[in-house]
Amino acid sequence: MKKLVSFLYKLARTANDIETLSSGDSKRVAKRAKNKVIGRKLINKLMK
Repeated sequence: MKKLVSFLYKLARTANDIETLSSGDSKRVAKRAKNKVIGRKLINKLMK
């Protein structure tokens, strides 16, 4: 069950990335990219 849930969350994030990129809204794309970078850095710091 855990693998299925993990797969579905990854699929939803990927779908949101694709939707954001296809929207063509440069502010929305920049905001999404910024938040992904911040989130990854935050998780890396918390995991150390």
